[in-house]
Amino acid sequence: MRVRPISPEHLVTELADRLAGTTTAAGRLRVAVDGPPAADPDALAGALVDPLRARGRPVLHVRAADFLRPASVRLEQGRTNPDAYYEGWVDEAGLRREVLDPAGPDGSGRVLPSLWDADVDRASRAGYVELPERGVVLVSGSLLLGGGLPFDVTVHLALSPAALDRRTGPEQRWTLPAFARYADEVAPATFADVVVRVDDPRHPALVDVAAGPV
Repeated sequence: MRVRPISPEHLVTELADRLAGTTTAAGRLRVAVDGPPAADPDALAGALVDPLRARGRPVLHVRAADFLRPASVRLEQGRTNPDAYYEGWVDEAGLRREVLDPAGPDGSGRVLPSLWDADVDRASRAGYVELPERGVVLVSGSLLLGGGLPFDVTVHLALSPAALDRRTGPEQRWTLPAFARYADEVAPATFADVVVRVDDPRHPALVDVAAGPV
């Protein structure tokens, strides 16, 4: 594979150009920005909002953290169970029903930006948003790929095991086995449309997986 160093600013520009120029049969575009918390996928998705709007694409940023299951389900096996975190923290059915299907082919365009407020453990009571025909919905979070969610473009922020270990704070270290499973069982860096190495967030690098060995 080929790895091309790029500045954080140029990364946002290149991604915005690519996404703005991508069309689908539905007109709307569903984009996953996937990565562990240490890679901060929410920040990258947020940084894409204004550049995409400047390129004429209406944008809605949805965080997977706003589509968690209720605590009674999510934490049934304890607050720090890596297998439960890997297998069932995100309400994928809700994310599909309220965001991805409405933004997809034959969808209404009526999208719910958040479903559950995990801080108070109750429905967020958010109102629906109309995503126009050329709209882009950016879904950011962890462990989003490999489960059959219908994304049109997938972006994966990749960290080496050593970098993930180094950049994961003490309060989240219990999640490391979940990301090891994700790398082994799903291997998102092998199939995502865009792979970005972010071992050092100041010096990211774009990976051309299709290019094969250097």
